[in-house]
Amino acid sequence: MKVNTVVIGAGPGGYVAAIRLAQLGVETLIIEKQYYGGVCLNVGCIPSKALIHAAKSYYKAQNEFSEMGIEVGKTKLDFEKTIAWKDGIVKKLTSGIAGLLKGNKVKMMQGEARFKSSKKLEVTTSEGKVETVEFENCILATGSSPTVIPSLPVDQKTVIDSTGALALKKLPKEMIIVGGGYIGIELGMAYAKLGTEVTVVEFMDRVLAAFDKDVTQVVEKKLKKLKVKVLASSKALGVKTKGNRVTLDVETPKGKESLEADHVCVCVGRTPNTKNLGLEKAGLKADEKGFLKVNSKLQTSVKNIYAIGDIAGQPMLAHKASKEGEIAAEVIAGHNSEYDVRQIPAVVFCDPEIAQSGISEDEAKAKKLNVTVSKFPYAAVGRSLTTNETEGFVKFIADKESKEVLGITIVGANASDLISEAALAIEMCAFTEDLALTVHPHPTFGEILMEAAKGNLGEAIHIINR
Repeated sequence: MKVNTVVIGAGPGGYVAAIRLAQLGVETLIIEKQYYGGVCLNVGCIPSKALIHAAKSYYKAQNEFSEMGIEVGKTKLDFEKTIAWKDGIVKKLTSGIAGLLKGNKVKMMQGEARFKSSKKLEVTTSEGKVETVEFENCILATGSSPTVIPSLPVDQKTVIDSTGALALKKLPKEMIIVGGGYIGIELGMAYAKLGTEVTVVEFMDRVLAAFDKDVTQVVEKKLKKLKVKVLASSKALGVKTKGNRVTLDVETPKGKESLEADHVCVCVGRTPNTKNLGLEKAGLKADEKGFLKVNSKLQTSVKNIYAIGDIAGQPMLAHKASKEGEIAAEVIAGHNSEYDVRQIPAVVFCDPEIAQSGISEDEAKAKKLNVTVSKFPYAAVGRSLTTNETEGFVKFIADKESKEVLGITIVGANASDLISEAALAIEMCAFTEDLALTVHPHPTFGEILMEAAKGNLGEAIHIINR
């Protein structure tokens, strides 16, 4: 087979790149080893958020409805039905991706690709046949996999990773999460709400250590409320399985502990999928962490081969991959496009949610920037009170002299949706006054960004200015 451009990987970077290429009139083949939509759609972002929503709804029915005068009797969880509902959502979306690719006349091939040269691939198809594909351009979008720790061998039975945690058929009585990053905390809080006794083992001195301490303290408070046990500054040493139970040995500041549970879930980050691609035959070499270096046009050191998404470096986020996919496609089609992005928003779907755009307060201090940092609490917004979601705040960071918005961090209800306004403000070099002077509808959660901007100027109405 000969084709102008081949895309390897049909995740949120690859399928977007393929569709954009087709829109621009470039003959395109996409090769996918496992499933369309990639990790994000099948065993990551989408199914985890479905489970998180179900857990939140169940928890509210049990603990909050009665406060509002809603009596639902004894709530009951049918975990198998919850998982089936989650799987149904995934199926709809993945079939939709395949439909979009076909609708845009992108050629599709199921199989595993390896380079034979910088312009030739060998593909072992899902039927076991070996096909040769010659191309002018290639976009690598192979994503990442859960990081493997030799002392914690994943068997997807008693020792699982995030993929296994989203495919359990029976609700665990006890679960140990190794890793207090965003994946571990999202899954841990969801299972705790469903009734599982959860313990989190975190190597750093606190969970979600990538965020400012005052931000994570809000989540830590909720973890305590959910009776999630957190062992910070602790190292998982190894596991022993006996029947359907597993024991994890942990080195804590107080000494060695042995924890027993139904499952140990390993959530210690992700590793780029750059092995087994035959990169050396194409003249490419990944760095010591497995990433491929790219320029602003997403080209690797071999100019007709592009790399996007998780394999192209941090942050390893689906929306970054999609943006890079569009840019690589446009460059191949002859457009003068390049990766010129001021910020990539990050979201953690914990409870309450955390979202950040631009720099954090810690980053501003490290860079010794002259900034104004202010906070506006959720409890001062009417909409928060009407939904019984008053935990958290907006942290607003602006240049002290010019008043340009440099960073906004939100910890609170709907942070994942609210952060898009912050992202737009930073991307377009907005000033604090731009947000403060924009009329926001009342009563809404969106008002909190207007109020936070006013607060940064010392003009807040609904809190005392300091």
